[in-house]
Amino acid sequence: MSDYAIFQTGGKQYRVKAGDIIKVEKLNADGKIEFDQVLMVGDKIGSPFIDGAKVVAEIVEQKRADKVLVFKKKRRQNYRRTAGHRQHITVIKITEIKA
Repeated sequence: MSDYAIFQTGGKQYRVKAGDIIKVEKLNADGKIEFDQVLMVGDKIGSPFIDGAKVVAEIVEQKRADKVLVFKKKRRQNYRRTAGHRQHITVIKITEIKA
């Protein structure tokens, strides 16, 4: 079992170790999930991924992130627009890193 791993999901990369709780892009799954796009485990670096390495996690909850306000303005034109956006996210807990 290694100290930490860097894996990729949803177009982003995450550095995790066993027991971490992180928020990732929405995943359509329940229960346990395995990530096989592992870029790095401890001091071992893949090119681009490490064969046979997996990060095992369990899904804690599916929810939406905090609201991000989008405000547009053009000065001296009496133009103001406000919009909000809430991204769908999945909260996962890392249970194991398999090298």
